[in-house]
Amino acid sequence: MTRTEENITMTSGEFAHLGEGSVAYLRKVSSDDLLGRFPNIGEIAPGLELWALFAANGQPILLSDARDRALAGAMENDLTTVAIH
Repeated sequence: MTRTEENITMTSGEFAHLGEGSVAYLRKVSSDDLLGRFPNIGEIAPGLELWALFAANGQPILLSDARDRALAGAMENDLTTVAIH
């Protein structure tokens, strides 16, 4: 039995959209980090520990003070979550 392997090449554009609409990542963040990364986030108190759900492309989807609420938001939107440590 001969096995052939085929390399699949993706363009940078295809790679950028990988997981879009189906995968999100969950991460514990501080409000200070969010203010630095997303200057248009609006008013948020400094020093808070929050759970953030991000789209596969890194855009924030939702913020919560509870992990289970962030996971529920992912489930409501049919997103598979991946934890980032």
